[in-house]
Amino acid sequence: MNWLRRTYGLPASVVPPFWHRHPELIWELSALHLHWLGAYDPDQHGSAPLGWHRDFADARQRLREWVAISGTRLERDRSTRQTSWPGEAPADAVEDVVIIVRDEDFVQFVVDDVARRRDAEASFYSRAESS
Repeated sequence: MNWLRRTYGLPASVVPPFWHRHPELIWELSALHLHWLGAYDPDQHGSAPLGWHRDFADARQRLREWVAISGTRLERDRSTRQTSWPGEAPADAVEDVVIIVRDEDFVQFVVDDVARRRDAEASFYSRAESS
């Protein structure tokens, strides 16, 4: 992500430091990355990068919207607020969290996410074996 934000001079209102804590940003940035890989594939048509840049302009606008909705900022983060629909339990309250060292937070997030995925996979296979 550092490559993208530095190459294009993107502000935190487009790619915030804590993008990794927000699924809506992860999905948008993942789609943009996959699109870039396809556009710059050596077997791709020479104009494909222009298409990527056109779509990148659209993605930047969506990223701004996701960042505004999520509430993440340059120096702090909070979970994206959820709206409870009628009949649902009230959504959890969200509070801003100041994160001093972004890189440490990112590494810990990835470690925790990998552990969560491994646990989910182990649980899935243990249920499948007991069936």
